[in-house]
Amino acid sequence: MVNDALYWESEGNRVRCYLCPHRCLIGNGKFGICSVRTNQDGKLKTINYGEIASMSVDPIEKKPLYHFHPGKRILSVGTFGCNFNCDFCQNYSIAHFKGESEFLSPEQLAASCTAPRDNIGIAFTYNEPVIWFEYVFDTVRKLKETYPDMKAVLITNGYISEEALKDILPFIDAMNIDLKSSSNEYYKKICSGAVEPVKRTIESAYHYKCHVEVTTLLVNGLNDSVDEIGDIATWLSSLDKNIPLHLSRYYPAYKMTRPATDTDVMIQARETALNHLNYVYLGNMGNVDNSTYCPACRAALIERAGYSVKPHIREPVCPNCGVAVSIQF
Repeated sequence: MVNDALYWESEGNRVRCYLCPHRCLIGNGKFGICSVRTNQDGKLKTINYGEIASMSVDPIEKKPLYHFHPGKRILSVGTFGCNFNCDFCQNYSIAHFKGESEFLSPEQLAASCTAPRDNIGIAFTYNEPVIWFEYVFDTVRKLKETYPDMKAVLITNGYISEEALKDILPFIDAMNIDLKSSSNEYYKKICSGAVEPVKRTIESAYHYKCHVEVTTLLVNGLNDSVDEIGDIATWLSSLDKNIPLHLSRYYPAYKMTRPATDTDVMIQARETALNHLNYVYLGNMGNVDNSTYCPACRAALIERAGYSVKPHIREPVCPNCGVAVSIQF
């Protein structure tokens, strides 16, 4: 559905989009980098309002969110389009191509989350939620108005303007934010973006008291060095050493054909990150221990085997030693 867009100004017969740091200047009949925001006769429009390209009820751990209502499920939705162009994109079929979609109004989507058992809310995921901001914004406000106990979650690359983030944060309960690298050159070359706006999003969400977890996809030979992991973990620990970091293993996808990241490199990366952070998990790997342990006494707090979850606590306190732990129930 075509809908009026937010965050733009006219510049002659072109429009400047301010939704994300790209700040695209779009000529009449043309699209921005995201491929879903377009100049129609001097006005910025979005073409994917309410267009659901993928919808499923997933374990919350699949997002991945390990410290946010563990063991629960969440209605997960995505559309088409993205404001990055990552060479390794694993969701390229909807991120970069417009396929089939079904329209659901914000009211309809909000109501949909009440039916599935153990569902805690809505996660905007699969593609980049920022690029259908208007729909996400309308939906999370409707969700909080109608079903105040339901949670709103963003799985995002964090590439959003400060103004838009400030507007939506009051309605968001949790975010998993990709920090793809500590290097701006990596962001520029591999993702067609920049790292500082992403760091700013992580900082803003954390300081707003939104639940934040971070994911880094480790790509063989590009961002999987000990120094790189150390830089990422050190920076996150400067905010809070209790922020969970998910190190995800790269596999060849989309434009990138280099071999999958070695499992030994992944294990070493976790050990490096654990020098700075209390909670580090490995993704896209089998036969790894992704249970959550108390950072003080090492008691098992949540046992995990894949998406099978067995919590040993129901409040954010270690039952063995009494130390507070950063888990929301």
